[in-house]
Amino acid sequence: MQKRAKPQKVLGPEKVLVIACGMIAREVLAVRDALGFTHLELTCLPAEYHYRPDRIAPAMDAAIIKARSKGYRHIFVGYADCGTGGALDRVCEKHGVPRIDGPHCFAFYQGLSAFNATAEDDMLSFYMTDFLCRQFDAFFMKPLGLDRHPELIGDFFGNYEKLVYLAQTEDPELERVAQNAAVFLGLAYEKRQTGYGDLTNALALAAQSGR
Repeated sequence: MQKRAKPQKVLGPEKVLVIACGMIAREVLAVRDALGFTHLELTCLPAEYHYRPDRIAPAMDAAIIKARSKGYRHIFVGYADCGTGGALDRVCEKHGVPRIDGPHCFAFYQGLSAFNATAEDDMLSFYMTDFLCRQFDAFFMKPLGLDRHPELIGDFFGNYEKLVYLAQTEDPELERVAQNAAVFLGLAYEKRQTGYGDLTNALALAAQSGR
């Protein structure tokens, strides 16, 4: 009697760990779920590092070492340069991991080509994203004391002419926050419906590394 061959186990893609800025966590998960990348996992560094760029590179170095110790072979850095002055790239090169292209999230949300096309005109623009609309009080009003001392607006925002809301989603409540912020800060207002920009393609490429 001929023995039946045992069915071979079908292996799925290996896990890919994205180590991202906390400011883009919701967006990374939205792209992952929309594209069905169930093998893509996310961990984040604190969102406030956006304003402490000197902390990003050493924290990323430690996070990658920790991830390797847990057995992750495929890692993707969910940061642009973000003010590290090349320090983050040196960490990525050290560990052989890629990152999102671009100088910061305001650039890759718009798409680098679109960002470069408007960069000169935006020199005096203050950018807001969905995250910053949700966290306007926590990231601006309270830390800068504007809720108690609105007279400080000129000190912090006097060199800006326009508030540009880079909208990842179509959310009237978030847009209302951006509009009110522009009025409060005395700036002109512009909305750009960017969606997730280059983040989608970047995560798609990252997800392929595990296949």
